[in-house]
Amino acid sequence: MTTPLHEDDDQTAAEYVLGTLPLEDRTAAARRIGQDPAFAAAVRAWEDRFAALNDDYAEAPAPDLLPAIEARLFPAPPPKPRRFGWLGWLSGAASAAALVVLVSLALPIGQPALVTEIVAANAAFQYEARFDGTRLVVRRSEGAAAPAAEVHELWIIAPDQAPVSLGLLGDAPLEIDYPIPPEGWVLAISLEPAGGSPTGAPTGPVLATAEIRS
Repeated sequence: MTTPLHEDDDQTAAEYVLGTLPLEDRTAAARRIGQDPAFAAAVRAWEDRFAALNDDYAEAPAPDLLPAIEARLFPAPPPKPRRFGWLGWLSGAASAAALVVLVSLALPIGQPALVTEIVAANAAFQYEARFDGTRLVVRRSEGAAAPAAEVHELWIIAPDQAPVSLGLLGDAPLEIDYPIPPEGWVLAISLEPAGGSPTGAPTGPVLATAEIRS
């Protein structure tokens, strides 16, 4: 349907071409272009008049908004928690070892004993592990025990082997039958739920490590 144009209609056509109409009016004008040939002709006339103005401006490339739109509509799923096998855990232990102070002190020759101090990276605790040839005694020499509902668990790791639990570390010393391990073996302390690791393998963060040295 054609509606006779008024002066206001011609002004609306001009503002439509200039892009100065409010959204509601612009939407109505766009709809009218498809329905009112006279109004559409007015819009084309204003487009022709203003076309010369574009010659003074270089064409600006349209921004590539597609990646940002896709990222907003289809956000990447959060990374899944990494599950470490014992090799990964040992790797973590190696990282922790870089932060802790490792001190291994062999007793005088003739005494088949070895003392190793296991110090947490943040100095929150320190344990002394004493091997006398047949027994291992581990006691906390400094710092605090594990937080409530958690416990420190002691592990020994032979080269290329999985960690083996030696027991839980509490206020009382841990005493077990155990020979002096070979040089290069590693003692590690992880933080586990009360009662110890539920899997038989380390599940918590590595808090401290100490390599056996002669």
